[in-house]
Amino acid sequence: MFLSRSILFVLVIFSVSLLLFPVNAIRSFATQNGYYETEVEVGSFKQFREAPEYRNQQKCTVIDTNNVQLACDPSVVHIAMTIDWHYLRGSIAAVHSVVKHTSCPQNLFFHFIASDARLESKDEFERIVQTSFPSLRFKICVFRESLVGNLISPSIREALDNPLNYVRSYLVDLLDHCIERVIYLDSDVIVVDDVQVLWKVSLTGSRVIGAPEYCHANFTRYFSYEFWSSAEFSEIFQGKRPCYFNTGVMVMDLVRWREGDYTRKIEKWMEIQKERRIYKLGSLPPFLLAFGGDVEAIEHRWNQHGLGGDNVRHSCRTLHPGPVSLLHWSGKGKPWTRLDAKMPCSVDFLWAPYDLYIPHHHTHRFHRQRIATTAHSSF
Repeated sequence: MFLSRSILFVLVIFSVSLLLFPVNAIRSFATQNGYYETEVEVGSFKQFREAPEYRNQQKCTVIDTNNVQLACDPSVVHIAMTIDWHYLRGSIAAVHSVVKHTSCPQNLFFHFIASDARLESKDEFERIVQTSFPSLRFKICVFRESLVGNLISPSIREALDNPLNYVRSYLVDLLDHCIERVIYLDSDVIVVDDVQVLWKVSLTGSRVIGAPEYCHANFTRYFSYEFWSSAEFSEIFQGKRPCYFNTGVMVMDLVRWREGDYTRKIEKWMEIQKERRIYKLGSLPPFLLAFGGDVEAIEHRWNQHGLGGDNVRHSCRTLHPGPVSLLHWSGKGKPWTRLDAKMPCSVDFLWAPYDLYIPHHHTHRFHRQRIATTAHSSF
């Protein structure tokens, strides 16, 4: 009788645990001490509040919401971002900031790019975004990590080697062919201006991308001595004045990108890197090699980058002088991490109002529970 009650008690506790946590896998096995254990692999448990509903101003172009090819409507503003569990909280805050400050939120279309490493994540991401932004027009595309798996070389920071960092090089293949222009945003940004202004930036001549440039930065430090000592490589910048630009905020002409086959050009530099080690910083240098000296310079207000601090723990940065349209926590420190640790930088309080995350003590990516029953293996 006592044994039966013990088993019943464990089963009740086990059933309740399944209700509290989304479960990905369950398996039972016999242990060496003769007892059975059930291992439950619990999926992500992240919840976000629903954002206020933002409506178009009267000046906005009316789009046909019944059009099955809505993404191809020329009045739609396209924004591409990666989405993953590590930066999900940042992605949701970034979207919130964009829709809050734009004059035409109903004319936005977000393209979220997820890795194929966990295909079930696509449905989970879709549910989370839909819950937080019921009126948002969006699509979740899947990026095959195998496209870059053999091209990525180890860099100075492990986080820079994440295959999703290379998604921006493949947007022409991931988005519908009818889409001619897109704004690419990193997940650690907040937009505090009308994104329509950024969308309307003119890419003059044959320029393929637009981004804030920083010509005072020491451009040579992004490449190795072998690169600069070899005419084979350094001549790529001959006749140009290349400047550093941050690839976390870009306006991209996808038509010109396709015509110039820039995906292949970037891949070619990555192949050379595997053999010759001509740079150290992940996905940035190939972009500098492909576009350096031929970028449409956008106002610096559209990328106040570096707010994450140096690669030194607890380092803080202040805002750059001048107006601000977009804040970017590039660098090692992320605002949600520092706020949760109760060790925020002053700029992190500018990010906090856009955070929709609902804190919960069960927030691990995966949590394994082992529930030992009192039933002996002979049962």
